[in-house]
Amino acid sequence: MESGTERRRRRHHFVLVHGTCHGAWCWYKVATLLSSAGHRVTALDMAACGASPGRAEEVPSFEEYSRPLLATVAGLAPEEKVVLVGHSFGGVSLALAMEQYPDRVAVAVFVATGMPSAGKPMAFVFEQFLQEEYPADRYMDCEFETSGDPQRPVETFRFGPQYLKQRLYQLSPPEDLTLAMAMVRPSQRFRDDATMKGGILTAERYGGVRRVCVVAEDDASVPAGFQRRMASWNPGTEVTGLQGADHMSMLSKPGELSELLMEVANKYS
Repeated sequence: MESGTERRRRRHHFVLVHGTCHGAWCWYKVATLLSSAGHRVTALDMAACGASPGRAEEVPSFEEYSRPLLATVAGLAPEEKVVLVGHSFGGVSLALAMEQYPDRVAVAVFVATGMPSAGKPMAFVFEQFLQEEYPADRYMDCEFETSGDPQRPVETFRFGPQYLKQRLYQLSPPEDLTLAMAMVRPSQRFRDDATMKGGILTAERYGGVRRVCVVAEDDASVPAGFQRRMASWNPGTEVTGLQGADHMSMLSKPGELSELLMEVANKYS
């Protein structure tokens, strides 16, 4: 087993992608730990998220929502490969980047998410998620709004305070919950997006990238069993569990997640 010193000598470039309604800010603990260990870290805001300008309803497509990630991977130096890390909805953006730029990705890490499946549209993972058994108050105090053309309305979604507290941050420090309540923004879910519904992930490109599924064992939003089931439909996926992690693994278990990311990077880079 490598010592901490040996692990830190092997430097990697981690690209961190947040989930719905969040932004690069939610990675502040993990980004600090990885940077302190000598690694390069790029934490991104997807379009109209975090500190990114614009409004969620103005983002025309899922591909444009994911443009910050796609542009980052496309702009890498020749021969450079990155470790992509996607949390929750960010895993779908990872899948798009893997399909478009498979040779630029050393390994993709899916954290607390349902992993899209090769040979199926990206929307398939959401269709499966909606079949999960949930209480009647599935969305609790989350806010939904529609705007734009009544014939083709745009729906945005924002986590409510109680949903954040009970379903996403129930094991995270209270100050991180306070931060989230101040920082979350509305997002689109892109359920009817052409890329989501018609863009098939191929076994040759998306399926050819090495990937790891990190299961948040105490996730009250995306059940651990669902996380494992989606990973099982992607042959060759390594699955590992993170005990005591709520949905926001990067905040409830930042040290453990950071160590795991470095181990994965060393193994597959």
